[in-house]
Amino acid sequence: MPLKILIAPDSFKGSLTAAAAAAAIRTGFFRVWPRAEYRLLPLADGGEGTLAALLAARGGRRFRLEVRGPRGRPVRAVCGQLPDASGVVEIASAGGLPLLEASERNPRLASSYGNGQVIRFLLGRPVSGLLIGLGGSATVDGGLGMLTALGARFLDVRGRVLSGIGGDLERVRAIDLSNLDCRLQGLPVTALCDVDNPLLGVRGAARVFGPQKGAGPAMVERLEAGLANFAERVRSELGFDGARRPGAGAAGGLGFGLAACLGARLVNGADFIMKSLGLERFLAWSDLAVSGEGRVDGQVKFGKALHRVGGLARQVGRPLLVFCGERDLADRERRRLGFTAVFAIEPGPVTGAEAMARARIYLADTAAETARLMAGTPGRFARD
Repeated sequence: MPLKILIAPDSFKGSLTAAAAAAAIRTGFFRVWPRAEYRLLPLADGGEGTLAALLAARGGRRFRLEVRGPRGRPVRAVCGQLPDASGVVEIASAGGLPLLEASERNPRLASSYGNGQVIRFLLGRPVSGLLIGLGGSATVDGGLGMLTALGARFLDVRGRVLSGIGGDLERVRAIDLSNLDCRLQGLPVTALCDVDNPLLGVRGAARVFGPQKGAGPAMVERLEAGLANFAERVRSELGFDGARRPGAGAAGGLGFGLAACLGARLVNGADFIMKSLGLERFLAWSDLAVSGEGRVDGQVKFGKALHRVGGLARQVGRPLLVFCGERDLADRERRRLGFTAVFAIEPGPVTGAEAMARARIYLADTAAETARLMAGTPGRFARD
């Protein structure tokens, strides 16, 4: 009987899509196990690759359009529509961090406005509902920009309409949803959250993700105060008290804005997509499962796809190998997460630019070396 191998990675952000990572792993394994049976199942968790994963699982159409990027410059965004007429929005496509140069990354000046433009485009199809993948954003605006593009108005103490950037959060004194796009009324909206962080606090949108988006310590605290102000205005004017909900802090607080103003249901993106793909069924079919993403550290446990893959692999009793660009994970945590082994793919000290450029080669080579080790050491990767 041929060895059955399931390859189900997330993306290696900045270097490889999930599909490209899966292909590279298969290339490496094939050098050692050419007769093995392979199933490639690129994953996503609500962030980058969500649209591709859902279209691969269900079919549908992909659309391209020009919208306003996170700092106002035009960008080409993609969205999709599934056979059941659900519209799919990937926040990273119109508002993702890779759209900005390092010098442009300033979440007080960035806006999710372009994501609202994408939603408006889909509303014109029309759609039966919206699936919005949260993750990979450059913004910490609580959804102000996106909601502004959809017709909402946020006013300051003098009654002036705010533009919807992250710095406006602290200025919000009134919320007017009377001109919100009427096509949203009664439309089911599901937010696919890539993390389960709340809006505020030590695990909130500003303090955990602000530094990744260019915020220094002082800016982080101003963003935190702004999000707290926005949450209080929402509570007092809309009667919505959801800042503590898991996923409210996803995509710079977009989860909170979607739930508060559009009635969105916040769900774990990894779980949703894995069910759509039938991951548990493919794990049961396999003899060996393989996953991976760009960085494996303590953040994995906060709703990331790898966390869910590890849990399912443990449930069905399959060994799970994980490949990554960077590893910062204690062995005890690795076992707790259900990972049989974790391999960093870089062969030695390399520059960041080289690691990105040669990620496909490094990943294929590491997969091949791992397969040779396993082939020469029977039982080495039994679950521990």
